Amino acid sequence: QVQLVESGGGLVQAGGSLRLSCAASGPTFARYTMGWFRQAPGKEREFVAVIRWSGGTTYYADSVKGRFTISRDNSKNTVYLQMNSLKPEDTADYYCAADLGDAPWIPVRLRPADFDSWGQGTQVTVSS
Repeated sequence: QVQLVESGGGLVQAGGSLRLSCAASGPTFARYTMGWFRQAPGKEREFVAVIRWSGGTTYYADSVKGRFTISRDNSKNTVYLQMNSLKPEDTADYYCAADLGDAPWIPVRLRPADFDSWGQGTQVTVSS
């Protein structure tokens, strides 16, 4: 298991930007595939973005493609989610997660159940 701590959430107007950060513990962060998920009130947790440890390939939900960017700094054990052109429908609790079992020879995994460790979440509210 790895400990994850998110930060950077807050209240922003529609069209604005926020950058979420997720700091991870442990010496093997570079070997973790990292993802961002979100959960709005009354809804299921949904995939937002993932960055694989092998090759740094990124994947995005269609709803955020072109607006959000996931990145990682292995020297700081941190993964980021840059969110631009925010919309009210982006309002949710955002969680980072680590997939400790990812490997280059398997398809990318995007379901919450595939991720092993989770942060406590950070709230993002976008006002119209």
